[in-house]
Amino acid sequence: MLKEKYGDKLVFWGGGVDTQRMLPYGTPEEVAAQVKERIDILSKGGGYVFNTIHNIVGDTPAENIWAAFKAAHEYNAEHFG
Repeated sequence: MLKEKYGDKLVFWGGGVDTQRMLPYGTPEEVAAQVKERIDILSKGGGYVFNTIHNIVGDTPAENIWAAFKAAHEYNAEHFG
């Protein structure tokens, strides 16, 4: 995995949620779960900036966008204070 191989040399930016499938078509609960899972993987040891890699498509429910950023905020509060 890239994080394991290069995590101490690079900052990983993005990849916080799949904007092509999960964000527009998942439930808010599924979106939140994916966000927390990805942050958990990519933030170990530092060097991660939560963001989407691609633009959010126009038909994405606002509830899913809220769920993604709320999940990131909750993860940070739980793990980093």
